[in-house]
Amino acid sequence: MSQSMQITAATIDPALLDLPWEIPLEKWPTEVLAALPRGLSRHIVRFVNLSERVIAVKEIGEHVAYREYELLRNLLRLGAPCVTPTAVITGRRDVNGEELNSVLVTEHLSYSLPYRALFSQYMRPETATRLIDALAVLLVRLHLLGFFWGDVSLSNTLFRRDAGAFAAYLVDAETGELYPEGLTEGKRLYDIDVARTNIIGELMDLQAGALLEPSVDTIEVGDRIVTRYTDLWDVLTAEESFSLADRWRVRSRIERLNELGYDVGELTMRTDAQGQYMVIQPKVVDAGHYHRQVMRLTGLDVQERQGQRMLNDLEAFRTIRGLKDAPIEQVAHAWLAEVFEPTIRAVPMELRRKLEPAEIFHEVLEHRWYMSEQQQRDVSTEEAVADYVAHVLPQHWDEQSYLSLGDTHEMTAIFSDDEEEHLEDDAEFAARDEETAAAYEANPMGFTAGLRFKGE
Repeated sequence: MSQSMQITAATIDPALLDLPWEIPLEKWPTEVLAALPRGLSRHIVRFVNLSERVIAVKEIGEHVAYREYELLRNLLRLGAPCVTPTAVITGRRDVNGEELNSVLVTEHLSYSLPYRALFSQYMRPETATRLIDALAVLLVRLHLLGFFWGDVSLSNTLFRRDAGAFAAYLVDAETGELYPEGLTEGKRLYDIDVARTNIIGELMDLQAGALLEPSVDTIEVGDRIVTRYTDLWDVLTAEESFSLADRWRVRSRIERLNELGYDVGELTMRTDAQGQYMVIQPKVVDAGHYHRQVMRLTGLDVQERQGQRMLNDLEAFRTIRGLKDAPIEQVAHAWLAEVFEPTIRAVPMELRRKLEPAEIFHEVLEHRWYMSEQQQRDVSTEEAVADYVAHVLPQHWDEQSYLSLGDTHEMTAIFSDDEEEHLEDDAEFAARDEETAAAYEANPMGFTAGLRFKGE
């Protein structure tokens, strides 16, 4: 190890010192690499096994590395959903004394996947809209914290399952800026516009690679980020006016925000000059309403929609057991011991890596409902778990580490200027390709209608 090398970290794992920092990252030996998929990146990125966990190592300029490290740390302190920065390593030199790029080290987010890996698994049109919805929620959360992303895209995001939907996490913050006083309208709108343009391009790339149904309207899906973001932002921040006789609507507004997973820190309320109408504007604390409730009651660390599903099941358990008058903490303890833990224990150990325990529990509840509908009777949880383990869970990819891809590799772009190898299309794809070419010849502008690019 070079004597000039410096490691900046909150806590240093001694195992970091054993990694081959004197070798350019793209040439690191396979024995230290973890078999995980990487999304598209402008930098060299590798996943590395370290002390029974996985870290992401990204080669980047020194100034940018320190800046992104501090920015991610600040975002974490604010409760933002993002990867955890581990260290910045500078002063690297190879065996010949030549200077090497600095690196930013972050923790790998367990059970997370880049968007291209998700599409390579499922290839369903609805997957696209669910990812867009998750990204819209992430963007709103970041904007509420005063974070300007600057390069919003599916590629700069990781996704984890959340009770049938997805939860999105910021993974690349090098273009971002944090404004504690809040974002201007112009910066918010710029982020939304960039998001739309990038998403449309990414989906077109997937479509060209036959990873997305040809019938999917990529422009329409890209527009969805605008509408979903705007709807959520308005619910969270818009002023609402009503007569004093309708003061019950204050509580209704709070409950609506709670249903979206947000807590309300305070309400700004004022009346008009005549004292007849009230205007309210909530100050939203942050997302995680259901997450925090489940954490307080059970100690389980779950996603937001997973938490909502668990609390619903807890309330059902409370009603069935006749515990309406019992303290909720007591009910939660009984539910954890009698429902949740036995369900997870019933899953063989070798299958528990497929999904997070909370997602397994959600899918078991869904499976129980489907079985009950099919059999027209109340199927017990034990029956549902047994059938789920036998027929459903084995079909899932191993999402804790996603080892199905073999050795670590970069998920390449669909097109390459220097590509020499010619791959022959199958008959179905060739037919679709001819149809697309004909459509383009008939209406060339139809392929780019509605697109806007930076600078326009």
